[in-house]
Amino acid sequence: MAVKSWKNHTIGNGTLLTWLPYLVPALIFYVAFMAWPLLDSLRLSLYTGSAGTGRSFVGLGNFIRLFTVQQYAERYWGALVHTFIFFFIHLAVQNGLGMLFATLLTGKNLKGREFYQTTIFIPVTLAILITGYLWKLLLNPVWSGPFFQKLHLGFLVHPWLGDRATALVCVSLVSCWQWMGISTMMFVAALRNISEDYFEAASIDGANPVQVFLHIKLPLIKPVAGMIAILTFVNNFNAFDVVFSMENVNGAPNYATDLIGTLFYRVGIAGQHPVGIPDPGMGTAIATITFLLLCLGVIPTLRATQGKN
Repeated sequence: MAVKSWKNHTIGNGTLLTWLPYLVPALIFYVAFMAWPLLDSLRLSLYTGSAGTGRSFVGLGNFIRLFTVQQYAERYWGALVHTFIFFFIHLAVQNGLGMLFATLLTGKNLKGREFYQTTIFIPVTLAILITGYLWKLLLNPVWSGPFFQKLHLGFLVHPWLGDRATALVCVSLVSCWQWMGISTMMFVAALRNISEDYFEAASIDGANPVQVFLHIKLPLIKPVAGMIAILTFVNNFNAFDVVFSMENVNGAPNYATDLIGTLFYRVGIAGQHPVGIPDPGMGTAIATITFLLLCLGVIPTLRATQGKN
């Protein structure tokens, strides 16, 4: 049997040779700014020192120090636990409310649909440094205390960002408030893509709205829900700006809001107290472990939610 020429191999409605000029720029960009930095960070995790002071090969030494030296191990495990808490709050609040709002927004009898959609999406358009600073003022009892007292809401007067028990939750909820519009709009698009035939058949069978959601809407939007969960997982492990704007890069108070992103910045870029000297090797070791954790979370979720219906 003759071997088919690669030039005649079809992709969509054209040949590979037709599509290749359009793929090469994107491929070059991907390799230069994503694939190569990733591979180079894996290489740097095996070295200590910096380009200015000179690097020396230590193999797995950075990983061993990360888990055995108290200075690094205590901060790493704390940041990892906080990051998972940060993620689960987003998964429950941001994505849960996003699905609820999307269900309401796609209802046939809802009035003012465009107004509600715009209101939910507006926080997404704001800079995180602005929203973080504004929420920092609102959660500061010195600034907001008199206002709450006049409204007889004295129980809200509390140093929310200065209390270790509430700081991480408050930062997480502010982040959920800002990015809820994205998950809502993705769920809206998924729900609107469901054929009306399913709903007509359910109406004939006498199904109530809860049954329609559980047995029709939810199974059909599972791929979108899985993709939103994956994006939430990846973005939360890269979170930095919300903590930086509301607390500081040390994850105040007393590292209660420290995330993997802030830990990586302190160790690999700014230099962690008390040394104060950046350690790129240790920073890339943290990034490498984070990459492996992301793979362990993303791949099973993709397999579970993106399969054939």
